[in-house]
Amino acid sequence: MSAPSPLEGLYPFLHGRPKDAAQEQAALLESVRRKSADSLAAKERFYREHAEDVVACARTLADVYAGGGRMFAMGNGGSSCDAAHFCVEFQHPVTAGRPALPAMNLVTDMAMFSAVSNDVGVRHVFVRQIEAHARAGDGLVGFSTSGNSDNLMHAFAKARELGLRTIGFAGGDGGAMRRSGLLDHCLVVDTDSIHRVQEVHVSLYHILWDLTHTLLADRRGATKDNGHAIR
Repeated sequence: MSAPSPLEGLYPFLHGRPKDAAQEQAALLESVRRKSADSLAAKERFYREHAEDVVACARTLADVYAGGGRMFAMGNGGSSCDAAHFCVEFQHPVTAGRPALPAMNLVTDMAMFSAVSNDVGVRHVFVRQIEAHARAGDGLVGFSTSGNSDNLMHAFAKARELGLRTIGFAGGDGGAMRRSGLLDHCLVVDTDSIHRVQEVHVSLYHILWDLTHTLLADRRGATKDNGHAIR
């Protein structure tokens, strides 16, 4: 009789056997090993293939802030948490000496969110806020693990119309974000695992935050030498 596989230890009832504690522990440890290795591999692959895209995106963020603009962020479900996290990083820098930068999370106003969803539909929840708050020179970042969120795409179209810089964080094949041609930057994590996509997204906006502040500091130094001020 062949030995059971480690994963069978997690689901013995599927194989007509009682659960074995030692085998369950081995299977769980193997699951941790595989998932952590997969997460690291996804990050390494993304940054190896897209390092130049990341730097270009950071330059756009620096341009927005250097010009006195603001960033707006949006997302649905777990991606709304990434939008909130993105904004916190820029508004509340954890590194001493780095200034707070304006970033507005478009998911926070639940009265507005529910009113628009109820009255005209969820596809308009971000558009209405962009129309009310954004101006040319601001930036809009959207998070979607599929790249196909309709309310994000509707907002990106309005942002292009209003003269905003646009950044998309996506997964899989990039979906509508990549295909639309509406975005200045579309950073796509090439995996179908939602968890791996989100894990790369977190590391990505942490890196972008750091690069943006570095670029802004360099510009402040350069303009100071020329007798001009820059935010």
